Amino acid sequence: MNSPVILSVTQLNNYVKSIIEQDENLYNVFVIGEISNFVDHYRSGHLYMSIKDNQSVISAVMFAGNASRLKFKPENGMSVIIRGRVSLYERDGKYQLYIDDMQPDGVGTLALAFEQLKEKLSKLGLFDNEHKKPIPRFPSKIGVISSPTGAAVQDILNVLERRYPVAEIVFAGVQVQGEAAALTVCNALRKMNETDVDVIIIARGGGSAEDLWPFNDEKLAFEIYNSRIPVISGVGHETDFTICDFVADLRAPTPSAAAELATPDIKEQRYYVSSLKYSIENSFNSYINDLTKDLNRLTESQVLKNPEKIIENCEMYLDSLNEKINLNFTDILNNYSNSFAILCSKLNTLSPLNVLSRGYSIVKKNNDVLTDVNQMNIGDVVSIQLKNGIANAQIIEVSE
Repeated sequence: MNSPVILSVTQLNNYVKSIIEQDENLYNVFVIGEISNFVDHYRSGHLYMSIKDNQSVISAVMFAGNASRLKFKPENGMSVIIRGRVSLYERDGKYQLYIDDMQPDGVGTLALAFEQLKEKLSKLGLFDNEHKKPIPRFPSKIGVISSPTGAAVQDILNVLERRYPVAEIVFAGVQVQGEAAALTVCNALRKMNETDVDVIIIARGGGSAEDLWPFNDEKLAFEIYNSRIPVISGVGHETDFTICDFVADLRAPTPSAAAELATPDIKEQRYYVSSLKYSIENSFNSYINDLTKDLNRLTESQVLKNPEKIIENCEMYLDSLNEKINLNFTDILNNYSNSFAILCSKLNTLSPLNVLSRGYSIVKKNNDVLTDVNQMNIGDVVSIQLKNGIANAQIIEVSE
């Protein structure tokens, strides 16, 4: 009887791992399930999670190199389709799924990534209208960031030449497709902000979602948001929407439309200036005609023909005023004279002298007027005021 082989735990785990990894069916497997226990905060960049269905669960890991190629952010509860391999993690003695690639189940990867980034940037306020910068009405320099070989830049230049040829064009050629495209656009936008252009157009022609994907880059979104110069996004066709469109100060449905939104139509401006000129000339001519009529009317007036007439009219007016003043003054004097005569008559009627002239007298004792016999005693000296003088007398008898 053979003696049993005694293995260490490490040896056992390595043996099981070798058996699993030799199975070709487990080397390249596709698994569908729901993400749970998702962890992505490690500095290594590795993603750790569990994949489960209604009955089972398996641990899974996606190393940083593969994770960096994901175009969406995995989340708990998300249904995904995974391509990877099965192996055993010797340290913990458990088998797990090593993920090479992962796609959302039931929705396109790019569509999901787009919605996730759109929601994130929206919450950060990058799309808020209060941060939108106004587009200058009459730009003297226009910056254009686009592919030097694409049709978009030719469309833009043709529109600018037709609508507003007085503007200077500052062009920055960039890649508009591929992994390096977003970075080249960011660099061009940053350098364009160091110039004195008045407005910047970022443009490329239409294409598939993959072709337009560089304009859904998060770094580019922040570069546009932080631009001190207004940015117009003219990416794709009218039905295409990118993150660049939402964060830009103005979205244009096409590159040609971006050029139109960036500039006024010089023909319309010339017509407007001509209309203003015509209106000003009419107003000025009308004003001159009115002044001419006023001058002619003054020239024909009798006053200017005969200036002495002014003095004569003034003298007549003064004479009239003088006559009115004299009449009014005479009326006032007569009124006061009549009032004075009436008052004098009333005073004369009430005058003591008038009473005395009718035979009455005033008797005073010590300058006090006596009105009662009881105020006098025998022997008192009194004065008697008559009409034409005063007589002194002594009381020799008092009777009632």
